[in-house]
Amino acid sequence: MPETASYSSNEDNKPHVAVLANSGLGHVIPLLEFSKRLVIDHGFRVTFLVVATIDLTPVQDQLLNAPGLPRDLQVLGLPAVDTASIVPEDSRILTRICLTVEASLKSLKAMLIELSYPRVLVVDLFCTQAFDVAGELSIPAFSFFSTSASMLAFSLYMPTLDREVMGEMVDLPGPVWVPGCQPVRLEDLLDEVKDRKNEEYRWFLYHVSRLPMAAGIIINTWEGLEPGSLRALREDSFYRQVPVPPVHAIGPLVHEDGEAVGLRSTDAECLAWLDRQPEESVVLVSLGSGGTLTREQQVEMAWGLELSQQRFLWIVRKPTDASAFAAFFNVGSDEEDDPTKYLPLGFLEKTREVGMVVPSWAAQVAILSHPSVGAFLSHCGWNSSIESLAKGVPMIAWPLYAEQRMNAAMLAEDIGVAIRPSVEEGGKVVGRKEIERAVRAVVTGEEGKRMRRRAREIRDSSVESLSHGGSSQASLAAVCEDWKTKSRGCEGELYADCAS
Repeated sequence: MPETASYSSNEDNKPHVAVLANSGLGHVIPLLEFSKRLVIDHGFRVTFLVVATIDLTPVQDQLLNAPGLPRDLQVLGLPAVDTASIVPEDSRILTRICLTVEASLKSLKAMLIELSYPRVLVVDLFCTQAFDVAGELSIPAFSFFSTSASMLAFSLYMPTLDREVMGEMVDLPGPVWVPGCQPVRLEDLLDEVKDRKNEEYRWFLYHVSRLPMAAGIIINTWEGLEPGSLRALREDSFYRQVPVPPVHAIGPLVHEDGEAVGLRSTDAECLAWLDRQPEESVVLVSLGSGGTLTREQQVEMAWGLELSQQRFLWIVRKPTDASAFAAFFNVGSDEEDDPTKYLPLGFLEKTREVGMVVPSWAAQVAILSHPSVGAFLSHCGWNSSIESLAKGVPMIAWPLYAEQRMNAAMLAEDIGVAIRPSVEEGGKVVGRKEIERAVRAVVTGEEGKRMRRRAREIRDSSVESLSHGGSSQASLAAVCEDWKTKSRGCEGELYADCAS
């Protein structure tokens, strides 16, 4: 990844925006799509800054250095951080990200100066330390929130919860009542708030407490998907008192796989296999860029798919009992890419007529776009959820970590496009019979037909939101027009009046 700026500060006289992302794929992908929209649809020049580590994975490298990126979108890696020297070995995802960002702040400031002070800095949720750098340079800073509006509402309520709740959140007598939004069951709380003694809790609280410092919050959702949560963020008395900066819903941001990143030979094989399957007959099984199953759960998943007798395409990676997010920082670099080494003996032979297994990584959006795909067994990361909804594909919710259980609850109960398999009583594993039931229900059952109709309604609303005059198109256009008329800086202010 290039590490030096090469743009003339006034090239083409286009307004210049800098975007800062941490290196996690779930954060890079929507921010990169956002940056492409700024360039292609709104005439900006964008410098995409990545908080880099010395162990950039092949998938990250391919995405960030894709030859098809627009000319006015330049990707620059901040000087790589050797995480081994600053991050304790047992650190969870968020702590590792935040310590890496901390180590990159001096480099960020130098880069923004070298770039001749961009007009605006857009900052990933877990890079809010950069607000201070932006303030020192009198550059207005906006927050990019890469998950749902309901999660944003919870996040903005979190500092109040931290002050008012004694003990652990999971020990509360009932669900968390988020102002203006659906309550959150304790078992669905995101991992980052379950243990107040963990460093990850303190980092999460730190970042969400700083959201009101932003000139505005840009979020990857749309009015037709989350009208209630977006209305609450703008109108509920609690959020008015915070106060919450202007919230701009500009989604869905969906990375079309073949658009900037060439499809690999395995991707072409997947699509060719899908071409031979009947319409809406295949369940895609994919647990995101970082998700892994335990050995026991992977065995149950395999035999559940076999028992269902439904067609499937499984993006599989080597199981581990270490953690559900074990692959988060090394996606696409699996040492073991031979599924015969870690899938149950006889599984591939028994399912060879109905299934395809692909190791580690595949072109997910291209697969979801294929007419033969009728269901998506997903970890419910927000990017994957958005991709499935934008393509009108119902889901089997399989949340693993972070806020994924909250997403799963919303998809299943509020939106009505997913079902959630049940864990065996007294255990931590979803059994093969339950997996069989869930797959059959969505692919061939009446419940699946109902969810498919609902998913298509959501898909249509996403298309409408992005069309000329649609809510997301208009929201982003208004933000861009404001940025274009803004001279550099706002006397160092980072608050909402800086965006007006």
